[in-house]
Amino acid sequence: MSSTSRQPEGMPTGPGGVDLSREPKQPDRSLGELFSEMTTDISTLMRKEIELAKVETKEEVQKAGKAAGMLGAGALMGYLALLFLSFALAWLLDNFLWRELAFLVVAVLYGIAAAVLAKSGQKKMKEVNPVPEQTIETLKEDAEWARAQRS
Repeated sequence: MSSTSRQPEGMPTGPGGVDLSREPKQPDRSLGELFSEMTTDISTLMRKEIELAKVETKEEVQKAGKAAGMLGAGALMGYLALLFLSFALAWLLDNFLWRELAFLVVAVLYGIAAAVLAKSGQKKMKEVNPVPEQTIETLKEDAEWARAQRS
């Protein structure tokens, strides 16, 4: 042993010559302490799950907000294009029909297209699932873990 060590020979030492024999040994814990630790762990776990759900939902809301902004701008541009196309088509039909009839034909065409799109959108809306699936799955796993801890 080196001359700087204050330990008698044969005693366990840790890094830097720390006396490991003097570390307090942890006595067996009581049932109350174990139960308290388990409740603390479950409480922490539930807080973490709630935090995960918030983060997951926030990320999805941000994505949806950006997508909605782009869709809104695209819809506005599409509306303007459709408006000018409608006038162009009606004036083209004006060469063959009365002006009023030409505009009525264009309006009926757009009415049919609107009905088809609305029906299709309604069908797609039924497929939307707003539930945070990942959070639900981890909550089920946490509940199983908690049941196993109680056993």
